[in-house]
Amino acid sequence: MSHTRDKSASHDDPADGRSYRRRVTHAHARKIEFAAFVRRALDDARTARAWSGTEVSRRTGVSRQTINRWVRGDWSSAPEAARVVSFCEGLGLDPAAAFAALGWDRTDPSRRRPETPPMDPDVEALLRRLVDPGVSDLEKFHIRETVRYLAYRPLLPDGRSTDKKAG
Repeated sequence: MSHTRDKSASHDDPADGRSYRRRVTHAHARKIEFAAFVRRALDDARTARAWSGTEVSRRTGVSRQTINRWVRGDWSSAPEAARVVSFCEGLGLDPAAAFAALGWDRTDPSRRRPETPPMDPDVEALLRRLVDPGVSDLEKFHIRETVRYLAYRPLLPDGRSTDKKAG
């Protein structure tokens, strides 16, 4: 059992008078922090704007059940980032405060988005043509239709296209 970074609380066992240590994990502490953040946000919405829980749910796009689970700290996996952002934006709050309460470090390299792979030069040329004001709308239409066709044509089980090759 690891003793690093765990918060502990001491309690007396009434059965035999001995004390024991209940381990409060870092994950549990984050739940408590996030629950407090959500409670404060709801209290502010009620007092400053006279919003009910239903109104908060409507304006944030996050269900009342989800908000209630957050307030209770009753979740087994971390809340979805998109829902946290919706909740914060609907209440005019900075999502970074919620992320901090959840212990999400946005500068943590393990949470960064992977680098975008380099784009094929031919695809780059097509994209340049699609945004070039000198290219006619008809030409842009044909480029999009061709790309759409190539993107969605069915493949055979061996990965080859269903198109017949000339020969």
